[in-house]
Amino acid sequence: HVQLVESGGDSVQAGRSLRLTCVASGYRYRRFCMDWYRQAAGKQREWVSSISTDGSTSYADSVKGRFTISKDNARKTMYLRMSNLKPEDTAMYYCAAALVHPCTINTLRTVVAAGNAYWGQGTQVTVS
Repeated sequence: HVQLVESGGDSVQAGRSLRLTCVASGYRYRRFCMDWYRQAAGKQREWVSSISTDGSTSYADSVKGRFTISKDNARKTMYLRMSNLKPEDTAMYYCAAALVHPCTINTLRTVVAAGNAYWGQGTQVTVS
């Protein structure tokens, strides 16, 4: 039973930084796909960032240059470093995962669209 637990969300002022963490558990394999998504109140969930098996990264235009995704396969942990936060970054941030290998920067978005990804409970980021 795959479980994802996000942490690191907080209420901060614009311009500050946060680092979100997502820890996966409940499966034996180290390699898996993980992405970050977010959902603001009253809006649809949106993709934020992906990281591939070979370390390639991809970002939504709205966060490019400010957010950095990384992953530690040995610890089954993914991070999202968010800098220069803006009020429009306010949202619940979720990690999504799938036991797929290898991952491209598009793999998990396909799995999410098919409704087959695992999700965490989210961590709230509020920027004022």
